[in-house]
Amino acid sequence: MRSVSNPLGNLSHDLPASIVVFLVAIPLCLGIALASGAPMMSGLIAGVVGGIVVGAFSGSNLSVSGPAAGLTTIVLAAIATLGSYEAFLCAVVLGGFFQILLGLFRAGTIGHFFPAAVIKGMLSAIGLILILKQIPHALGYDKDFEGDESFYQSDGENTFSEIFNALNYLSPGAIIISVSCMIILVLWERDAIKNHKVLRYVPGPLLAVVFGVVANILYRTAAPALSISPEHLVNLPATSEFFKQMTFPDFSHFSNPDVYIVALTLALVASLESLLSIEASDKLDQFKRITPLNRELRAQGIGNMVSGLIGGLPVTAVIVRSSANINAGARTKASAITHGILLASAVLFIPGVLSLIPLSALAAILIVTGFKLTKPSLFRQMYRKGWDQFLPYIITIAAIILTNLLIGIFIGIAVGLFFVLKTNFHEAISVIKDENNYLLRLNKDVTFLNKALLRKTFEQIPDNTHLVIDGGSSMFIDNDIIETIDDFILNAPSRNITVEIKKSYSSPNLFFRKTEPVV
Repeated sequence: MRSVSNPLGNLSHDLPASIVVFLVAIPLCLGIALASGAPMMSGLIAGVVGGIVVGAFSGSNLSVSGPAAGLTTIVLAAIATLGSYEAFLCAVVLGGFFQILLGLFRAGTIGHFFPAAVIKGMLSAIGLILILKQIPHALGYDKDFEGDESFYQSDGENTFSEIFNALNYLSPGAIIISVSCMIILVLWERDAIKNHKVLRYVPGPLLAVVFGVVANILYRTAAPALSISPEHLVNLPATSEFFKQMTFPDFSHFSNPDVYIVALTLALVASLESLLSIEASDKLDQFKRITPLNRELRAQGIGNMVSGLIGGLPVTAVIVRSSANINAGARTKASAITHGILLASAVLFIPGVLSLIPLSALAAILIVTGFKLTKPSLFRQMYRKGWDQFLPYIITIAAIILTNLLIGIFIGIAVGLFFVLKTNFHEAISVIKDENNYLLRLNKDVTFLNKALLRKTFEQIPDNTHLVIDGGSSMFIDNDIIETIDDFILNAPSRNITVEIKKSYSSPNLFFRKTEPVV
């Protein structure tokens, strides 16, 4: 495992993956900044900080951090409430400090309590959202911003109506590029390519993007009718504009109480989204490594403080970029850090080259990534595990698609909790019958939540029988349960039921513990 986590020993895997994440991150960073009502460069700054700073301090091998679509509405409302972007940056810095405190107070352990079915549902939902949201971009229609994950969109459409609306604005040139890029990506997954001495080191997504750029250049000369409009290309500001758009926090706003409210909101929401993404990334890790969650909160806090200080949006661990990183073959955090370096270098030195990339080529990459997250085999696998796993999985998927990531996750957790309680109700108490003899066993921890079930079980014991109650295997029995048993013992003679309490010297419960005889 040590060699797997060694960045220097895995550069052949991490460098190609970093290029893929870099290509995916550019439009996402720009789109999220646009939707947040912030300067365009703020999204790129957050992407650089998420890659380099958070990547350096994080204990995660595979997750990638950057600006998150889940925070766009919060950021948009916060800038309006605080009155300026400079004031908002103060809240970002302060929110990062709060995240560091959460990490120090070990709040990250909450991430261990997310049900596995819900996390798997989140991954499948993100896969479906990637496919559904990228279809319009693949068709050449870019009304909705890149990276949007919410069902209801800022352009007045929703996830499904946007697809039908895009059919009215088809761009043949974009469609040819997106379909061709998807074919390239599928072919690049074949063993003949993966085992080739040279080609296996060429990332399929990079080849797809190069194809898209070359195809559009050929359109302009050989088939102008297919030429893609500038609105459908990556739109990076010139290098000279980069420094002009950099904004810094105005610390005089620290006296504004609203800054602290926004900061706390950012800290809590960003932390929750990061923990969810980390748990999901760990599920996708082929080596099954576990990320230290409290360290992750501290890393995210440091990243947000740095991002806020230099004019960037708040950052979180982001599952879209993380899944793209994992599917591209990354093995260590070197991929996330390198993608941040590439992002900074490209913005500073070759923005003109990046502005040649068609969004339909990038849409193809995200659609293929989405399919890998939501393969039909995953649905069959969850179905075979039973309804207590399948229903939370399916409901989480539907809830995330029809709302947004955080609301959908809360709905999924609530459904998962219901099935956990339901299972515990039925497994906490069991009854065995042998003619007129009954054995009622308390199998594990029995709380007041099981009182109704216990009363119903007592009612079903026939009259004129003998009942043995065994609670020796339970580590904890609530006092309400003991009182329910006592009440039944008092009433049992009226039904001609004899009750025997099975006791042992080793029982952890006083009610079922046999005491040593007094000599």
